[in-house]
Amino acid sequence: MPFSKTRKEGLDEEICEEVIGIQGTADEEPKEQCQKQKHKVKIPKNIKMKNVVKHRKNSKSEASLITEKLLEVNLDAIEGIADSPDPEAECVKQKIRVKLSETMKILDFKKRQKNPKSAETPSVELDFNGNLEQNRLAEAQQQLMEAEERLYNLKEVDWAEDEEDKLNTDYEIFILRLRFVIHDSFSEDNKETLKSALISILKEEAQDRRWAEVDQRPIWRPTRCRHIHDTSLKIIVEGRMKNADEKENKADNLSTSLKKEVCRMGKQVQKDLLRVVRNLRECYPPDFDICRTYAQLYHQAFSTRLQELVRSEISCEDCLYILSWIVEYYPKDVLKHKELEEHINSSSLGPLLPEEDLRRLEEQYFSYKENEVRKWLCTAFEKEEKKWIDGIEPELMDGYYFSNLAVDVLPLLDGAVKDVNTLLSCEGKAWNLLNQLDSFLLSHKTSLEELINKHKKQENIPKIVSATLVNIFQFRDYVRKPEHPLSEDTRTACLSTLAYVKNISHKYFLSRIHTDLKPLYRKLWTQAWFAGHCEVVEELVKALENNMNNFKELKPDCREELLADLHGEVIVEYVRRMMKRKLKLKDKEQQEAAAEFICDDSNKICSVFAKEGSREEWLCQILPKLSEILKLQDPGSLQLEIVTLARDYPDISEQHVLALLNLKTNLSSSDLRKIKGCLSENRGTLDTESSTSFFSKVVVKRKITLMP
Repeated sequence: MPFSKTRKEGLDEEICEEVIGIQGTADEEPKEQCQKQKHKVKIPKNIKMKNVVKHRKNSKSEASLITEKLLEVNLDAIEGIADSPDPEAECVKQKIRVKLSETMKILDFKKRQKNPKSAETPSVELDFNGNLEQNRLAEAQQQLMEAEERLYNLKEVDWAEDEEDKLNTDYEIFILRLRFVIHDSFSEDNKETLKSALISILKEEAQDRRWAEVDQRPIWRPTRCRHIHDTSLKIIVEGRMKNADEKENKADNLSTSLKKEVCRMGKQVQKDLLRVVRNLRECYPPDFDICRTYAQLYHQAFSTRLQELVRSEISCEDCLYILSWIVEYYPKDVLKHKELEEHINSSSLGPLLPEEDLRRLEEQYFSYKENEVRKWLCTAFEKEEKKWIDGIEPELMDGYYFSNLAVDVLPLLDGAVKDVNTLLSCEGKAWNLLNQLDSFLLSHKTSLEELINKHKKQENIPKIVSATLVNIFQFRDYVRKPEHPLSEDTRTACLSTLAYVKNISHKYFLSRIHTDLKPLYRKLWTQAWFAGHCEVVEELVKALENNMNNFKELKPDCREELLADLHGEVIVEYVRRMMKRKLKLKDKEQQEAAAEFICDDSNKICSVFAKEGSREEWLCQILPKLSEILKLQDPGSLQLEIVTLARDYPDISEQHVLALLNLKTNLSSSDLRKIKGCLSENRGTLDTESSTSFFSKVVVKRKITLMP
């Protein structure tokens, strides 16, 4: 059924106003395809068939293709076809006719592309073939559409089958030329031709929709030009991704073929999308949304190939590289290029890999990382242990001994955690990775303890323990920092192990000092001390100074902690000797004198520790507070002072209080019971939140009981 005149006049307006969407169409029936071949192909008289081959070999020969008077090629003379009555043979003849015509047109199109001036508006009106030669596809399409209108308006009156065949042939030539233009989209010389082709596509889409409303339509309808465009882009993208040059994309220096391929494809995506934004975008009408279209096609092509790669057996190294592209390079470097962000919504593209493939890749990577960390820790510890056994001394740095163990292990461990958090975005995985730190520290503790117990007299042991304290400090600082993603159980376990290692290291140093000081401790709170306390304490202080000189080869932070422990243990030993009750203070004068001696001893001991760097000022308050108890004579005042002492040191026991009061032999049993009762009554009201712990370290061996 032919078009009405009114509908024909409204065609141009419909083309301009209608928004064209991407439409998929089904393939044509074989019968329709065969019908479209029923036409005769025209070839210039002055060009023989051998010229086609010549054009393929020598581009200069393309200039010899000149449109002149056409002659008809007799395909019936072809051997094996001419005498065949078979309809299929007839169809083959028609296909040959079309192929010859299309070949000649493509060669001429190449010539026109190399001469951009040919696209200029001609001084004379051109026919269909002339417009195609000038790459004016919009004008050529307009002529086809007008011929179509004329043909079907006359069909009811005077129908000519050869005219329909000729128009069908022209449409096929036009579609072929359209395909070639789209295929050559990335050519810089193709811009104007591409613009013209896109205009013709919009017109053809509108015409297809008009014919869809008619029962009888031309055999070439629908032409599906938009579908041809979209499928051509997909073929272009897949071809460019497959054939991207490794050297051009700087992938040739990578270590594996998979890395080279992934890098090559990823770089090609960015390079081509930039060309789309910079060059092709201006050629396309907004309806095509060409930046999004190309982004989706490149994303899909990249995704498809990555899926093929990860579903094969790949190495851990390649697994890491693919994950890096998926998580880092592709979304943050390729798609977030400043020129692409404005035109491409990367969030709408979806993931590069399906969830199942991504999870399998992540599991492979995490298993590899776990084994790698375990290997690092084991190797580092074995190296350290071998140095101990071989008697190799730790190095000196800035005047103190240090070990590379923590320096080697922690950056590697921290880097592994950061890699896992970056690539897997799963805090639980990082927790699992750091669980190995606890096992590593436990092994370190066991080996160090064994070394000290079996080889304590070995000459290099003090230096090894000094270097170990540096390691402990560094490991502890790492574990305590909240930004390091350890689970609370792992953090607590690690800190407990490190505290134990520090204690055995301190014990190694301090036990030797206490052994040296033991004869001096025995003089404290004896008649010799009471008679000439200055000499006893001065001798003690001198011995402390001599021993603390050995701490100078410790790192300052480690030396300060060791001094704090020694300071506390010296005061504990002083109080323990005091509570052994070998000295009895019979009256007020002796008690006040002893109180004065205690304060003097406290000043001397604390002064030497402060001089060496101890900051445990709270230890300097203990002996003066005990001296106050010795000085006081009034039972009521004593009760108040004892309650105050219990408030400041919640770990003081009744045995400690009784041992202290038993130094004052002038106190009656009744006074002692009242003071004990007052302490018991007030313990429930005392603030026991203080973390200060001292008296629990003072052992009172002889239990004191009060008579009723």
